[in-house]
Amino acid sequence: MIPLSNRIGFMQGRLSPMIDRKIQAFPWDAWKDEFLKANNLSIRLMEWTLDQDRLYENPLMTELGRSEINNLCTNNDILIPSLTGDCFMQMPFWKTTEDFQDKLRKDFTAVVRSCIDLGISILVVPLVDNGKIENIEQENTLIEFMQSKENFFLSHQIKIAFESDFPPDKLSRFICRLNPNAFGINYDIGNSAALGFCPEDEFNAYGERIINVHVKDRKMGGSTVALGAGDADFDKVFSGLSRLSYQGNFILQTARAIHNEHAEVLSIYRDQTLNWLKKYVTEFKR
Repeated sequence: MIPLSNRIGFMQGRLSPMIDRKIQAFPWDAWKDEFLKANNLSIRLMEWTLDQDRLYENPLMTELGRSEINNLCTNNDILIPSLTGDCFMQMPFWKTTEDFQDKLRKDFTAVVRSCIDLGISILVVPLVDNGKIENIEQENTLIEFMQSKENFFLSHQIKIAFESDFPPDKLSRFICRLNPNAFGINYDIGNSAALGFCPEDEFNAYGERIINVHVKDRKMGGSTVALGAGDADFDKVFSGLSRLSYQGNFILQTARAIHNEHAEVLSIYRDQTLNWLKKYVTEFKR
């Protein structure tokens, strides 16, 4: 059995200085340093991030870069089980002109191939902010492309996890259009809290399709805040996930440190998350 602490990871960049005051961006100048920093904190999982800007320069997207990533993982006892494709949110092919769709679809496939080569098994596609699905035409464009790639995903044992701002019943309808062996849900605790969604309603609607969890806290209608300072009901979330026998990871996509104390802050968030896991996973295994 995997220790509970080994199911907690961090979103790449959370151990690096902020870039242009963005809460999340690929840490070009510090990405290598994060492996040792995570090792020093005994955090064993990292979720990679990928932006549209300089997409093909990202080390994930080059053979030499992937080799270097593999070496850093081995030397620091780090695994990269998942990737968040912010690039897809920044330039969503399901919302652009038909002429540009082909290029962006090829980008998507190139990212998937790089994930496969590196052993990443979950690719998170954010359907929020600029990637938000706004009508049935956009939804159908996305669904049809994903279905056309289904056998490719299955043959390479990679799953696509959608993160969406749809209400529970609508998200359930959406994900039911796709094969559960290749597609699932990335559940973002903070985003759901900011939207005012009830965890019980969410889990009843699509809980069995959750394959990855982002841990963060937000105020209702507001931005990311420290864990416990927002409107997320972590007790309901973790007890609900335990009842579902959720076996996936918990990725810290948490509020950024204000005074560059990145390791100290992430360590606190890791310990908070571990306490919730210990409380509820132990409780429901009796």
